[in-house]
Amino acid sequence: MATIISRSAKHFHYANRSLSLHWLRLHSLSPSSCVIEGANLHDPPFPLHSGLGINFLATYIRRLNSTASTTADSQNPASEKPVESNSSEGNKSGKSNQGQDAGKPVRGGPVSWLSFLLLVATGAGLVFYYDREKKRHIEEINKASTEVKQGPSVGKAAIGGPFKLVNHDGKQVTEKDFFGKWTLVYFGFTHCPDICPDELQKLAAAVDKIKKAGIKIVPVFISVDPERDTVEQVREYVKEFHPDLVGLTGTTDEIRNVARAYRVYYMKTEEEDSDYLVDHSIVMYLMGPEKMEFVKFFGKNNDVDSLADGVIKEIKQYKK
Repeated sequence: MATIISRSAKHFHYANRSLSLHWLRLHSLSPSSCVIEGANLHDPPFPLHSGLGINFLATYIRRLNSTASTTADSQNPASEKPVESNSSEGNKSGKSNQGQDAGKPVRGGPVSWLSFLLLVATGAGLVFYYDREKKRHIEEINKASTEVKQGPSVGKAAIGGPFKLVNHDGKQVTEKDFFGKWTLVYFGFTHCPDICPDELQKLAAAVDKIKKAGIKIVPVFISVDPERDTVEQVREYVKEFHPDLVGLTGTTDEIRNVARAYRVYYMKTEEEDSDYLVDHSIVMYLMGPEKMEFVKFFGKNNDVDSLADGVIKEIKQYKK
């Protein structure tokens, strides 16, 4: 194709040059001259006498145009336009590549609307799932902190044992004085500002509810502050909560021994002169009638109803 275009361009150049020479001869030379030879032209000379030469040249140019167009159309069927200018081979090659690319389907972008919607839906689903699992986990934690779960029984805990203390009437007592009775034991101190009074009120209300179920139980308060909780102090203190509440105190060694037997923690804090607080375990122990053995413990998270119902349930199972 490039060869045909180049040959056609040469023919046009020769034709233009011949026309120019013919015009000059008409205006400057006599009509006797009959032949114009093209210098350095490979084509044979042709006559240019006035109208005959011009007609011949026009016919020759038309034939050249017709031949070039026919050849170009046969070489490039996809092209509908004839060659109109002296285009270079590089430009023609670029146009040919563009024509080939025009027939190919244009691919979509890297992210289509469908993939974008799927991505948004997946993200929303993950957020919803995470939020639901988070709420469920929080609910399980709250439920575990407010409910008492009955775990599998693998023997009895080593809680309880022999002790020797003094009750609120000044009488010396041991664990044997409680044999044959259900007891609910709580450790505290009389100068406690809030926790001990709240727990003892709960204990007293639970004892009354247990009695209504036909079960008798003895509530017991054991002091962890032997330095200030004398017999008189304990007696005045237990009267404020329940008439059946038994208050026990003793020496520093006796209190240490009974606290160790029941796995109770206690320690002085914030001491200013004679005023101080005692940090201690907040637990109630249900002890059975057979040699005051340990049955179950109840923590601070139990209210009056759950405490009373738990004790009744354990006693009924024990009797069966």
